[in-house]
Amino acid sequence: MTEKKDLRIVYMGTPDFAVEPLSKLVEGGYNIVGVITMPDKPIGRHQNELSASPVKKYAVAHGLRVLQPAKLKDPEFVEELRSLQADLQIVVAFRMLPEVVWNMPRYGTFNLHAALLPQYRGAAPINWAIINGDTETGITTFFLDHDIDTGSVIQRVPVPILDTDNVEDVHDKLMHLGSDLVVETVDNILAGTVTPIPQSELQTDEPLRPAPKIFKETCRIDWTQGVKHTYDFVRGLSPYPAAWTELTYNGKTSVLKVYATSKDFCEVTEPIGTVLTDGKTYFKVAQVDGYQHLLTIQLAGKKRMQIADFLRGFHAEGNISVK
Repeated sequence: MTEKKDLRIVYMGTPDFAVEPLSKLVEGGYNIVGVITMPDKPIGRHQNELSASPVKKYAVAHGLRVLQPAKLKDPEFVEELRSLQADLQIVVAFRMLPEVVWNMPRYGTFNLHAALLPQYRGAAPINWAIINGDTETGITTFFLDHDIDTGSVIQRVPVPILDTDNVEDVHDKLMHLGSDLVVETVDNILAGTVTPIPQSELQTDEPLRPAPKIFKETCRIDWTQGVKHTYDFVRGLSPYPAAWTELTYNGKTSVLKVYATSKDFCEVTEPIGTVLTDGKTYFKVAQVDGYQHLLTIQLAGKKRMQIADFLRGFHAEGNISVK
């Protein structure tokens, strides 16, 4: 069995989700010989400041070697990566890798994915699991192969999704469990006890649900859907990138972001999209099978606020509606 101090690991990741597993590996005494992350991003009004990724900040603070290739097929980067002589590469929330990169180490490259593969292959698995009203998701480690999120599974851990959970809640649960799973997977690779399972063997009769990248238009609320569907849709996009709608009042229309709602199933006589409010405590939208009470919102040009605070400064005459 290879000792963990002798296993040369290259770690690849970018956002906060990827910091926790890296931190666990460093604190656990694993030999991280290089960290690959995205190039620094220009920020500020004049784009003249550079912002480092959370993974880079952590790596620099802990004296780890950092590579930031603009293109993963760049021959210079590939040679530099090869010079690190990695035995194993770990990918957490990073870009799709070319074969010349993922096929380099002798133990291969494994990825941590925020879903129970083969379900929710793609860029936004947490969002789509909640949008679809699932009561369970999980995390998976799997070896990379030619297609996106299709490689053989090493380990999976299920995680419940509560009816009140939003993306942030599930993200944080998966991040903490995921960091433990990454370390466990490395230990099992070291011990030679890994038996990868092809995803085809894990597939049930349930149709595969994808997790494609989310765009602004994806986030628009369709009020003709039922109360539960809209409730799940809002929390599946909260706090980021946020569900939105167009609010019409006083003869004008503004974009309204919606971060939290509550369900109210009942008979409804008003047309779908009609807003009812007492001007103080509630602001609810008529749907086909009840009302969606908006709890946390942000009107264009304003800050995010609870509905009671919003209503203090909101004065509308006549009909109010959303679409």
